[in-house]
Amino acid sequence: MKAVSRPPRFVFLINRAQKAIARWIERRDGEWEGISPAQVGLLFVLAARDEAAIGEIAQALDVAPAAVTNLSKRMQAAALVERVADEHDARLTRLRLTAAGVDASVRAKAVLAELNARLTAGFSAEEQQVVARWLEHSARVMGEDAAS
Repeated sequence: MKAVSRPPRFVFLINRAQKAIARWIERRDGEWEGISPAQVGLLFVLAARDEAAIGEIAQALDVAPAAVTNLSKRMQAAALVERVADEHDARLTRLRLTAAGVDASVRAKAVLAELNARLTAGFSAEEQQVVARWLEHSARVMGEDAAS
C-alpha cells in the first residue's frame, strides 16, 4: 500500500526557520557591533535614500510609525541616524544616516549577504524565485486578512 503524502506544514516550517535565522544573527554579535538586528531594516531604507520621513520608513518596513519613532530615537542616541526638518513641510521629520550609520549599514549588508548565501546554497535561481514569490504572496495574503 502506498503511503499518503502529507502537505508541508508551512506555518511550522516558517516559524522554525525564523527562529533559526534569528539565532544565527544573534551569534554574530561582533559583526553587528553597535547595531541591533531590529535596526538593520531602518539602516537599509535610509541607505537606499538620502533622507526619508518617519511615515515613509514605516510603510517600507510594514510597521507602525510609532515603532519607527521609538527605534530611531535609540539609533539617534547611538549616533547612527540624525533627525532633520523637512524643507517643505515643518510637520515632517526626516531621518538620514550619519557616517557611523553608513558604516553600520555596510557591515549589516555583508552579514546578510553571508546569510542569504547560506540560505540559497543548493537551490537554482528558478527555485529561489518560487520561494520568494511564495513568501511575498504569504505576506500579502496575511496582510489583507489583518486589514479586513
